[in-house]
Amino acid sequence: MDRSATARARLWLLPGIALLTMATAAACGTSAASTSGQGSSVQLQDSYEQVVRTVLPSVVQITADGSTGSGVVYDSKGDIVTNAHVVGAAKTVEVLPASGERTLTADVIGKFTPDDLAVIRVTTDASKLKVAKFGNSENASVGEIVLAMGNPLGLTDSVTQGIISATGRTVSEGGSNGGGPLITSAIQTSAAINPGNSGGALVTLQDEVIGIPTLAARLPDAGAAPGIGFAIPSDTVRNVADQLIKTGRVTNSGRASLGITAQTSANQAGQGTGVAIVDVAAGGPADKAGLRSGDVIVAVNGEATPTLAALEADLAVMKPGTKVTLRVRRNGSTIDVPATLGNLSS
Repeated sequence: MDRSATARARLWLLPGIALLTMATAAACGTSAASTSGQGSSVQLQDSYEQVVRTVLPSVVQITADGSTGSGVVYDSKGDIVTNAHVVGAAKTVEVLPASGERTLTADVIGKFTPDDLAVIRVTTDASKLKVAKFGNSENASVGEIVLAMGNPLGLTDSVTQGIISATGRTVSEGGSNGGGPLITSAIQTSAAINPGNSGGALVTLQDEVIGIPTLAARLPDAGAAPGIGFAIPSDTVRNVADQLIKTGRVTNSGRASLGITAQTSANQAGQGTGVAIVDVAAGGPADKAGLRSGDVIVAVNGEATPTLAALEADLAVMKPGTKVTLRVRRNGSTIDVPATLGNLSS
């Protein structure tokens, strides 16, 4: 953002010296613009430094089962939000504050794998942690300058910069076969995100955390795609974290669910031909719709679902309570089954 004032020159058009006056004014204008540009650069640099000084102390390093990631201090009770994949199956983790004074122990109080989020709690010396300010990700603007803060490759207290490249992305962490976290409304950023940045902070120049960096795009057989990273939006983070802190689980994710355990059904060539239901949750949407184990969902509202990932992507853009028509293969026949989607929970 350029907050510099625009210099204004007044031209006095007097006989005989009009050209000279205009030339002088133009030269002054050039000088003023140059000074203004230099001031803007200094101001922007000052903004960067201020954000780092304000927010970086709220970003911690997390070590779980020998691997490291990042976390952001969420409240004054010692709660820290991070990615579910950072804590993995651990019940307790080690936390290194930005001050680097000493390592603290934290308990994992809850995870919500579908959004790849977890909350851990430091019970001793929590007062030494600095709470971050979370902003509203719905206000995120494409082109907005952001900083990614975390501990990439074990390099503590690292900062990269970029812009918000896009908002509202749906990004799968589970690959083409599905089954892994599916991040909805993700923020795409050009700020570099590397292993270890996961669970850290995506921060605006207003000192607000608007996302949790989670993954970088990868090219098939070519590694990471530079400048394409994704963060879980802060609105999702707050919704999930508040529920995990209160009850240890999530009952109102705002995401649609069929209430099934499923896998991709494939032909002999390995091509997906539908989503085979392995189990149906009692009382869930699929159960109420009359679906059962062995059914194969081949389309939702007329759109083919050859893989579990395709079905998950369809559900990701729908809300609980949405009525859908499922095309299902059952015992050699194809039938249409109406269903009302439920709320994805942990």
